[in-house]
Amino acid sequence: MSPPLPHASALLAEASVVKDAPAQDLLAWAERRFGARAAIASSFGVEDMVLIDLARQHAPSLRLFTLDTGRLPPETYELMEVVRKRYGVTVETYFPERARVEALESTQGYFSFRQSLAARKACCAIRKVEPLARALAGQQAWVTGLRREQSVTRTDVATLEVDSAHGLLKLNPLATWSSRDIWAYVRANGVPYNALHDRGYPSIGCAPCTRAVKPYEDERAGRWWWESAENRECGLHPVR
Repeated sequence: MSPPLPHASALLAEASVVKDAPAQDLLAWAERRFGARAAIASSFGVEDMVLIDLARQHAPSLRLFTLDTGRLPPETYELMEVVRKRYGVTVETYFPERARVEALESTQGYFSFRQSLAARKACCAIRKVEPLARALAGQQAWVTGLRREQSVTRTDVATLEVDSAHGLLKLNPLATWSSRDIWAYVRANGVPYNALHDRGYPSIGCAPCTRAVKPYEDERAGRWWWESAENRECGLHPVR
């Protein structure tokens, strides 16, 4: 029987030595401390591509997983294949439970998420939140591409935090990076990215819930655009 996982708060205190470190150093610390007991969550947006590129250099043991909701745009699937081939990595893919999706679409329809905020969150819970719990089972920490600049719901994102929903340490190495920083890294290192970014989509999720944004809008304005800005989260990253 494996020993119990250290409490997430204790891990947060332990990780404080790298709280203000550059992203690559934070990833290297996670590699030394957790190895395969830490995982990178990727939706294959441009931030996640930077994380993948950095992790291959500084934290190659970390798992890489994605949540396939069944409603992703084809460009995202194409990029997944590019990542597998270029980086030689396994992309662990978690799907929603088939019975729950069938029940949702049979009773609520194919576009139930547009009926109300509660209906949209119910769809996200089935397609994203529950699969995430399975992906994180047995882990000690996970790594995300959250950035403070992305939206009004993320302005307080810390580089290190406790994920109380799963009892894990959560690392956000790019929290302080600007969009300019992200794209400068991509161009300097030839990092592949989703073709939709070149068509005005700074943030990419499920196809029917994502649209291009206008120049003056924030990066996540195209996600669930029919909702108010403070509600544009799916439940993977609870807003404080």
